[in-house]
Amino acid sequence: MAPTLAHGFADPVHAGQAVFRAAMEALSRPGRIRPLVTALVPPAPLTPELTALALALTDADTPVWLDAPLRADPAVAGFLRFHTGAPLVANPGQAAFALIADPARCPPFTDFAPGTPAYPDASATLILAVDTLSDADGGDFAGQACARQVFAGPGIRGTAPFAAGPLPADWTARWAANHAGFPLGIDCLFVAPGRLAGLPRSARPVDAETVPGSDGSGGSEALPCTSR
Repeated sequence: MAPTLAHGFADPVHAGQAVFRAAMEALSRPGRIRPLVTALVPPAPLTPELTALALALTDADTPVWLDAPLRADPAVAGFLRFHTGAPLVANPGQAAFALIADPARCPPFTDFAPGTPAYPDASATLILAVDTLSDADGGDFAGQACARQVFAGPGIRGTAPFAAGPLPADWTARWAANHAGFPLGIDCLFVAPGRLAGLPRSARPVDAETVPGSDGSGGSEALPCTSR
């Protein structure tokens, strides 16, 4: 007997629109964490939040790349094909969206499409399922490796501290190079249990020593993060 396919949104139109708006708001207010509550129960290692964004953002015209843990279970590909119609591609450079369940092993940004001078929006958006997100209110990373940075730029009033983990040890250098290529580059959406945040390529990393009131110790680093 064939396994039962997991359900998508109970109300695809309204739920999809709500998640789409949340994603756009996350990218327009970089580093600001907002709620993302969903009752989805997808096949592991898809998380409910990763799935919600996939259902809301992808369709038959948006090629999707899956990282190794997601590719390992055929149920994941079957679920996404059925509910989104999105083509799944083997080459990350061909993807409009990349779903990443193991963010600590996220491929280099250069593996993904940065857009072109004529069409900078023809770039990839990475959706990363992290364990923890933190903004100005801090967060508990239980000693795991994360990237803690301070950002400025469009959509940010002054500066915005932001941290997510786990992420690769070179994440801060990756992001600096990504921003330096603006208007080309990739955008990132981060999901954690019940939470969502975004970093568009326009988000400029700021050294802590230039941030008013900073002691210079928390600007851009890739270290074990602890709660504040």
